[in-house]
Amino acid sequence: MTMDRAPVDDLEARTVAASPASIAARYAPAYVPYQAPWWLGGGKRRGDVGGSGRSRSSGSGRSNGNGTGRSNGDSDSDSDSNSDSNISGHAQTIYPALFTPRPAIQYHRERWESAPNGTPDGDFVDVDKMQGDANKPLLVVFHGLEGNSQSVYALNLMQQAQQRGWRGMVPHFRGCSGEMNRLPRAYHSGDAAEIDWILRRAKAESPNAPLYVAAISLGGNATLKWLGEQGSAACGIATAVAAISAPLDLTAAGNALEVGFSNLYSRNFLRTMKANALAKLAQHPGIFDAERARSSTTLRAFDNVVTAPLHGYRDTDDYWLRASAKPGLIDVRVPALVLNARNDPFLPGWALPTQTEVSSTVTLDFPADGGHVGFFSSPSNIPFSGHGLWMPQRVFHFFDHQL
Repeated sequence: MTMDRAPVDDLEARTVAASPASIAARYAPAYVPYQAPWWLGGGKRRGDVGGSGRSRSSGSGRSNGNGTGRSNGDSDSDSDSNSDSNISGHAQTIYPALFTPRPAIQYHRERWESAPNGTPDGDFVDVDKMQGDANKPLLVVFHGLEGNSQSVYALNLMQQAQQRGWRGMVPHFRGCSGEMNRLPRAYHSGDAAEIDWILRRAKAESPNAPLYVAAISLGGNATLKWLGEQGSAACGIATAVAAISAPLDLTAAGNALEVGFSNLYSRNFLRTMKANALAKLAQHPGIFDAERARSSTTLRAFDNVVTAPLHGYRDTDDYWLRASAKPGLIDVRVPALVLNARNDPFLPGWALPTQTEVSSTVTLDFPADGGHVGFFSSPSNIPFSGHGLWMPQRVFHFFDHQL
């Protein structure tokens, strides 16, 4: 759908720095609560208020105003958000991933030698850049598990930035750019050190331009973990951050992905994860047990053999506990939007944070619908028609109100 645009004024927003040629440069998109198409299971649910039941954030960097950080239509139905009865959550996850229109974005690729904590480690990340005026804001998009710069969510976010005259970049986590990285390590959900050096380098390239971050799923968890660890220090780097469908409680998310239909998501991820890991093993013999990795049928089993030990964790339980971003949300000082659908098959609704668990700079927006990085819209309500623009428009609405 095309969002209505409201004039920027002192009550609702401040001036947006963007291309004068674009309406989006002078007007902030009006907040429109997410509404899933009826043919993807959208509609009223038990506990909905005023016929919508969707959460609403004011755009000010605070909660939706009900004092809990939860959606206006909260109900106990969160407990079954990851069961096989969550048909809408699965539909709203799978259909957008397969059929959302994909804009064409022209990238320029750069290779950055990696330097966590300021020290080169002999590895690299590939960064796909959308070029532009160095004085204009920069949008950095961190992708999700096994994602890249061509993931539809990255393309839609880049398109929104491009329409405003912003610059953009998608840093690929190690091994995700189409070329294997050099070291035995790869990437993981809690890699705040990786987020740190990438953002510091991006900021150093244009120190006077605002830097915004939109981080998806795994990238969202890692970025929020970075925000919590950095506290006020992150304010000198990022102007605002949006995390979309982040698995904030990795134990709850990992357990959910072992159950029923949701295990199919794990198996889909494992197809490429195991292939990449075995290729890495050929490059670095002996770093893990090939047969145990090959026979893994859950993320828990794979992480226990590969991800955890390669990245300094004792085992899966240790990894999922220490890498989760949720405990650190109380220490976040940069304006941050946490956007999660309550029917996301990757994270049960009960595992989402309340307002008492986050700092005052964190906005919680938990629509009833949306799936995992789905948020597909169908303005005509005609089956199999629509687009994936609600999420990037929601993100930029939040960014507009932080200027």
